[in-house]
Amino acid sequence: MPRLLLRSGIVVTQDAAHGVLPTGDVLVEDGRIAAIAPRLDAPDAEVVDCSGHFVLPGLVNAHMHTWQTALRSVAANWTLLEYFRHVHAGLATVFVAEDIHIATLAGALNQLDHGITTLVDWAHNNPTPAHTDAGVEALQQSGIRAAFFHGSPKPDPKPGEPHFSEVPHPRSEIERLMAGPLADRNALVTLGIAVLGPHYSTLEVSAYDFALARELGLIASMHQGGGEAKTPGGWEALMARGLVGPHINIVHGNNLTDEQLKAFVDLGVTFSITPENEMAQGHGHPITGRLRALGTAPSIGVDLESAIGGDMFAVARMALASQRALDNAAERARSGGIPHTSTVPAAEALDWMTTRGAAMLGMGERIGSLAPGKQADIAVMSLGPLAMWPVHDAVATVVMQGSGARVRDVLVAGQFRKRDGNLLRSDLTAIRARLAASGERILGRLNVPSISRQIAAD
Repeated sequence: MPRLLLRSGIVVTQDAAHGVLPTGDVLVEDGRIAAIAPRLDAPDAEVVDCSGHFVLPGLVNAHMHTWQTALRSVAANWTLLEYFRHVHAGLATVFVAEDIHIATLAGALNQLDHGITTLVDWAHNNPTPAHTDAGVEALQQSGIRAAFFHGSPKPDPKPGEPHFSEVPHPRSEIERLMAGPLADRNALVTLGIAVLGPHYSTLEVSAYDFALARELGLIASMHQGGGEAKTPGGWEALMARGLVGPHINIVHGNNLTDEQLKAFVDLGVTFSITPENEMAQGHGHPITGRLRALGTAPSIGVDLESAIGGDMFAVARMALASQRALDNAAERARSGGIPHTSTVPAAEALDWMTTRGAAMLGMGERIGSLAPGKQADIAVMSLGPLAMWPVHDAVATVVMQGSGARVRDVLVAGQFRKRDGNLLRSDLTAIRARLAASGERILGRLNVPSISRQIAAD
């Protein structure tokens, strides 16, 4: 693996020891960051000119259902209830393994294209091992760093079948993955469990799933919110059994009480929010400020490309703006005026999509910031001729003017996945065609028109 010297960029490290270098170099050796300084000499290294560019930690998308990539924008006008009915009880049931593969591959590549180097792929349309393996294989083929969170489908039960809320997570399938395609815990693609949790399952199913994850040393992530809980008082019962701790990741959490949030924070539970989709589909307001009040913060994710775009910079700004809006409204109600200054610094939004995502995965020592010894997961973003210039506050500029569309280069573990504005793939035309064909076939279930094939033909 060649040595690389990223030369003369505006280096935003997200690391306390290095901060922001207005002009700096980053040396990459053997897939890791070897040094960061205002100027480095490495005569035998390949030089990558980063002048006029930000050099950033690769972003972490902490929650996305990548299997829905072929359904882009189909759910743009659906509430959460419509989404459950049309997707989980409808469209999801007609996916074959090839649909999972192409959606996951295209979705992961699009994340790389936008500067996301780590993807938490919350894969809950796995009715067979073939579907599961197709998703894992696609992530591995994409070259992204990913946590494959194995979930389970949520169709309406057929006569004689139990409701999905009564079905424990399949231990045999998790053990198969741990012994087979995801055996190496140091590989780019690793394993977690996407469980139902007490909002969507019985107490005994939740207890089984939480215990399984803890026994196997895996993260158990679950959706929390959206309608009435399947098991009222379930969280308190699980905490009483000692089953809630740092291996638990709660997604959304809009309907949790302040008392529950405090108990979870005290136990080391992590939180991942998806602010744009939560507000659009009816989950409620993101819990960003409520977590901040407890001395912690969320990781953030895209959630559904079937509903919104896949750009993490847009997601971060949505989280920031929504919390500022809530705080501004609270101050108006209290005093009749507005706060004297913004209640949430822009810099925190960059934390949510870098260091907080890394911490949620237990990978804070490996990714999420630029520091010697860490994995060389790096995004290089162009300032452009006018779009991001002049730079007065580097971090605020990245957050408020940044865009995945401006990302020029992406490295994962020191390997270029995108360079000079192009993904390093020769099969993107074929991937587009496969993705369109998959989406058209699936959408035939609801007779939803698609113009992808016409566009491809033109």
